[in-house]
Amino acid sequence: MPVLLADEQDVDVDADDLVALAQHVLAERRVPDDMEVALLLVDEGAIAALNSRHLGHEGPTDVLAFPIDEPGESPPAGPAILGDVVLCPAVAHRQAADRGLAPHAELQLLTVHGLLHLLGMDHAEPEEERAMFALTDRLLAAYRDGRP
Repeated sequence: MPVLLADEQDVDVDADDLVALAQHVLAERRVPDDMEVALLLVDEGAIAALNSRHLGHEGPTDVLAFPIDEPGESPPAGPAILGDVVLCPAVAHRQAADRGLAPHAELQLLTVHGLLHLLGMDHAEPEEERAMFALTDRLLAAYRDGRP
């Protein structure tokens, strides 16, 4: 399943691992193999502009998800694009320090979080939040257990 990554920022990240993680999550969630996902790594200015334009919030954030097609809804002759996950490694690195996590672990968590939003999950209600974060933990644990 195609996972495209564009790195448009200056923080050092393990892009190959984020792509592998995204492929793992999509496979675990049984997303059709022909659906594409884009991971975009951007700086604080770029994510702040997206956050303002699309959510009406000021300032940078850690992750934004922009769903396009739901699995199974794309016409057979057209492209099947699940959506875009936009990550800001600079914000993630600051959050990681505040949460006592390694910076890459925070980026992994945010990658899964964004993908689950593309798949229709949300955390607006306490029950939804528990379900989404529990699934995030399970997917990350399964991915990390399968890595050499």
